[in-house]
Formats: sequence, C-alpha cells, structure tokens
Amino acid sequence: MSQLDALARGFRHDYLRYEALTDQLKAWAAAFPSLTRLESLGETPEGRSIWMLTIGEGLASPRPAAWVDGNMHASEVAGSSVALAIAEDVLRAHLGEPLDHVPTTALEVLRSIHVHVVPRISPDGAEAVLTTGRYVRSVPRDLRANREHARWIAQDVDGDGLALVMRQQDPTGEYVESAVHPGLLVPRELEDAGPFYKIYPEGVIEAWDGHSIPDPHFLADNEPDLNRNFPYHWAPEPDQPGAGRFPLSEPETRAIVEAATARPNIFTWLNLHTFGGVHIRPLGAAPDTKLAPYDRALFHQLERWADELTGYPTVSGFHQFLYEPEKPLHGDLSDFAYHQRGALAWVCELWDLFEQAGLPRRARFVERYTHLDREDLEKLAAWDRDHNDGAVLRPWTKVTHPQLGEVEVGGVDPRFGLWNPPRARLPEVCRAQSALYLRVAALCPRVVIEAPTIEPLGDGLHRVGVDVVNLGYLPTYGLESARSLPWNEPLHVDAVGEGVDVELADAHRAIGHLEGWGRGRWSGTGALYFQRSRGSVSRARVSLVVRGKGTLRLRVRSCRVGEVERVVEL
Repeated sequence: MSQLDALARGFRHDYLRYEALTDQLKAWAAAFPSLTRLESLGETPEGRSIWMLTIGEGLASPRPAAWVDGNMHASEVAGSSVALAIAEDVLRAHLGEPLDHVPTTALEVLRSIHVHVVPRISPDGAEAVLTTGRYVRSVPRDLRANREHARWIAQDVDGDGLALVMRQQDPTGEYVESAVHPGLLVPRELEDAGPFYKIYPEGVIEAWDGHSIPDPHFLADNEPDLNRNFPYHWAPEPDQPGAGRFPLSEPETRAIVEAATARPNIFTWLNLHTFGGVHIRPLGAAPDTKLAPYDRALFHQLERWADELTGYPTVSGFHQFLYEPEKPLHGDLSDFAYHQRGALAWVCELWDLFEQAGLPRRARFVERYTHLDREDLEKLAAWDRDHNDGAVLRPWTKVTHPQLGEVEVGGVDPRFGLWNPPRARLPEVCRAQSALYLRVAALCPRVVIEAPTIEPLGDGLHRVGVDVVNLGYLPTYGLESARSLPWNEPLHVDAVGEGVDVELADAHRAIGHLEGWGRGRWSGTGALYFQRSRGSVSRARVSLVVRGKGTLRLRVRSCRVGEVERVVEL
C-alpha cells in the first residue's frame, strides 16, 4: 500500500460529509508540508470553512497554475469526490507513484506548476443534502426581506430523517402512477383513468391561508443560486432567478472571486457539477462566431480529449445549453473564469445517466433534461431497479400532514443515482475526469532561462547572453481573448549582481509575452499542403554587460506566470 493509499478517506467510493472531507485535506497537508498548502478561503454562516488545497513545489513563489472546484450546487456532491481524486493524482505525480492514465510528458509539466483544488464551495448546502435529503440548490438559507408570501419549507414530515417529496390524490393532478413501475409517477395523459396526484416537496407551507397551495419553487426556502451570483454578466431578479441581492452577495462566491483575483497565474479552470454527462464550454452568451480563433481551437482540443477519455460530448453553452434559446444565463462561475480571469474554463456535468439508461439524444443537449416522455421515465426507473438497487424510487408511506391532511411521503430520492452516480460507479468517474483534467492542466506555459553565454570584453567587463524560452503549450498570456486584460502583464527580466555591477538599462527589462508551441485543434497549421513553423515567437534573447566577478541572478517574472531564476557565476 502506498502512502497516499494509506491516507485515503474513501472519497472515490463514497460521498464525504464535511468533517470527513476536512480530515482528508488535513491528512494530506500534514503528510506533505513541502508540497501542499491548506487554507480556508472563508467561512460559511454555519461556521464551515471553504477549503482550498494548493499542490506543487515552491509554493512560496507563484508559478503557472490550474484550478478545479466542485459542489457549488448543494446536491452535486460527486464534484467533491472528483476534485479530491484530482488532488490525489497530482500528489501521486509529485511523489512518483504510478499514474497510468496520464502521459509521462504531462506528468513532467504537472510537477512544474501549482494546482488549486476547492472540493466543496457550498459545505453548508452539501451537509444539508447528505444528512436530510432535502432539496437545496446551493445554500440552506434565505435572507430575503419579502417573507410574507406563502411558500414551501422543506421538512421531515414522516419522521424517517429525510425530506423527500409528497403526493396527494387530486382530480386536477398532473401525474398518474405508472402501470409498468408501481410507485413511479409519470405525466398524466388523456387516456389515463386515475387516480391522479399532485406532487409537493416534503415539508410545510409557511404563511399559508389554509386554502391556496403555492407552486413549489426550487429556491422556495433557499434563496440564492451561487452560480448566478458571480460578477461577470450578472443580472438581478427577475431577469435572473437566484441571482442574489447583488453580485457576490454570498460569502461563498466572494471567497472564490477574491482567491482567484489574487492569483492571476491561473491558466485553466474546471468547474464540476452534476448531472448529464457533458462538458460545457464558452461562450455562454454569444454564438461561436464571436469566439476568438485560438480559443476555439483550444476548445476543439479539449473536445477531442473529453470524447476519448470520458465519453462525454463537449457543447457550446450558447448553442446547446440555454434553457431558453438566445436567453443566456447570468452570473455563472465559468463565465467569470473565462472572461474576467482569462482561464481556459469549462464546466463538467458529471454522470451520464441519460446514456446509462438508454435515453435518446437530442438536437440540443439541454433538451435531454426536459424532453422526457412517460417511456423515458420508465426507462430511468428500470435502470434504477436493475443497476442501482432501487435507491432512487422509495415506497410511498401514508401520513397525516399537519396542513394538507392525508398524503403519502417517499417517492424519489434523487441523491445517489440521479443527481450523482451510484457509489459503485464513482471510481470510474473520478479516474476518467482526472485523466482529462490533468492533460488540460499540462497545457500551462513553462518559462525557463536557458544556459547563458559569457563573452569577456576586457577591463573586467563581460557580455552575458541568455534565451528566455516558453516550453509550454499555451502562450504566457494564456487565451487569445485574455491578452488585453489589464493585469495580463508581459514578462520582465531583472538582473541583480552580487559582487558585479549591472548597467542600469539592463537591470529591469521588458521582453514581452512568449508564444507556446500548441495551436489547438483545427487551427489550420496541420495542413499537409503548407506546413510551416512560426519564427522565434517562443523565445526572447537578453544580452547585458556587467563588470566585476561574482554572482549574477537573472529573474524572469510577471504576475501571469510567476517567477523563474537562473544564477550565473562570473
């Protein structure tokens, strides 16, 4: 058993609660203090830390970095397991342990960068879902001032410790029980004879008038959707449900933005969600014709790896993932990461349940969530019965509701099988997503200072020449669309003498950005009929004159790529 195996707390096979997740992160930080830094980005209203684990060598000095986060939506706990699996695999890369699903060349790059892992953005929300089963979009709180209207409050009605759903017979009900799968409710059709049912959240109605039952809403008692609260392209209610009272009104979103903004060296960003089995790439609010050509080629490369390694398709957020065509979502994290932080950012909706159950593909991927007929629901029920031990479909239990009278409680527990993969399927999901993510992280730029040339000029003078080279796939500015961001500063060279004097003009010099060798996929550079390389776009020559004998320290740095140093003895 390897050292990492001995430290594992079971996240590849189970969904960890907050204390166990914290224990896992602290175990790694204690075992590998020179490779890890564990910090709390902020604290939730219920007193839980939003943990970030940074992995890499030379943590005191910035390097190109990759970011992964998960579990921003409370029920989507598989994101935490995948993020922890990625962290463990990065540690394996540094420790030299076997990692056969990642190319050796990628491992070399991974050891030269930093990786930031935020496994659980919403620890309060995840804890509520894991312990009570209640539906929480992001966080289990509601601070809105308008509280006098009738609304549903999730609550355990039958005393089993869970808050799932309730059904009540009603001649106006929209649902009927399936003849194929007893207990499964399906949309009512004209030929159905009944009985018919209404479906409500398990809970009670706040501010009820005793007669009119309010429509259930996914934000009824948990106001903000964290993935609508980020500052890029933010819009208030009612234009964007769940937006929050203002951009970054929530401590969780503010913690993420403050951490990312303090780290301009983040080049790639994976935002983990569930479910669907799809990767969603920019642009989210405009067609692909508005996507910068180099960025488009990079996402084509991501698409190829995603298809090969995960089996999930990669789709445009604008073309394939708008709930209403040409009505973009506002304030989501991936837009912030791509547009404001200049990162190669994408979303993964983990768990390809539709494929597992044999449901048909749709012209627009998002329609797989909405275009479900009775036969499709019965396929899902059959999959749950045959491949998930019936964990999703729960028996109905009659109870007397304090407000509605006789109801039945149970129905669907979507946590393990619908919202997230069954525990037995977690290992394969973790492995496939790590294989993809670590390849993309390995695209980061790699700036090095090559061996110097030293030419004596007489009278104690020497001419020192070095080449500063980017060996990485990405240019030092990252994305084409990010080059104009004001903080995306070019590289500078500092020359500091110890026992030698450096000409003032040579002490601090701008050398600009350096291109990478990667061109993405379908950029046109692979055409057999005209294969040509660019010139010396990935290297810059620095020549300076120094006087005396001693040590010359050459440092190349920018906030975008951090710092590299080379020592020259004269």
